[in-house]
Amino acid sequence: MVTARSVNQSDLCAHLPGASSLDAKKRRVERGCRDPQLTGPVFLAFLLALLPPGKLLLSMDRTTWERGESPLNLLVLGVVLHGYTVPLVWTALDHDGNSGTVRRIQLVSRLLKALPAGRWKGLVADREFIGGEWFRFLRRKGIKRAIRIRKNAVVDELRVDTWFGDLQVGEVRCLAERANVYGEVMQVVATRSPAGDLVAIATDFSVWDTCMLYRARWSVECTFASLKVRGFDVERTGITHPDRLERLFGLVVLAWISCLRVGVWLQAQVPVKVKANGR
Repeated sequence: MVTARSVNQSDLCAHLPGASSLDAKKRRVERGCRDPQLTGPVFLAFLLALLPPGKLLLSMDRTTWERGESPLNLLVLGVVLHGYTVPLVWTALDHDGNSGTVRRIQLVSRLLKALPAGRWKGLVADREFIGGEWFRFLRRKGIKRAIRIRKNAVVDELRVDTWFGDLQVGEVRCLAERANVYGEVMQVVATRSPAGDLVAIATDFSVWDTCMLYRARWSVECTFASLKVRGFDVERTGITHPDRLERLFGLVVLAWISCLRVGVWLQAQVPVKVKANGR
């Protein structure tokens, strides 16, 4: 995968060792994605061994694409590390669109068995991941939240865009007291992005920590871009069966994190130059 920069079976076959025919190599690739030994706990055990000690910030999001008329939709939970989100657990949804509360709870519960809540600094997520039952579940598990809410969400009987409608770009403001958000008592921190969007975050952190931690949410988008067209071109796979798609995603994550670790090592040896524009 690293050499081919692709997950497409035809691309992978050309890089497999041995004198076998391309058809034989293609069957080897197919068997790999069907191997029942490649389970979520196997991938998770390998990935956990690579994490640093101490508290870890977790991020949840979805990545989706289409193969013909088949929507491929993966719900992913991972740890923010080196400017990316390293996926730890994931599940293929059998529908397009947003994830449901039950699937989110199941995914977090899977990770909690191997990574106790005491290791979680908190969870950051976008506007999709809201709701009373979901917020209560995280609180009961002892997981701090910094989750963006929609501008039409009702906070203490007023909509968010009523509370913060006059915010200017770059300005940060919070409510004077913790408020009722989806039935949970939380602080609400808001700002306006350079694009003019109102960004309101329901949080268990201080204002400053909320701003810093929520910025890290974008790291999951960097990961998805690296797994897709900028890296391993996962969208080119012909696999649509949920179990096989989850196995393939696990293999891609292992290939990707190998590259990430090499990049981090190289950065320590010869730091990447920062241009005058900051990039």
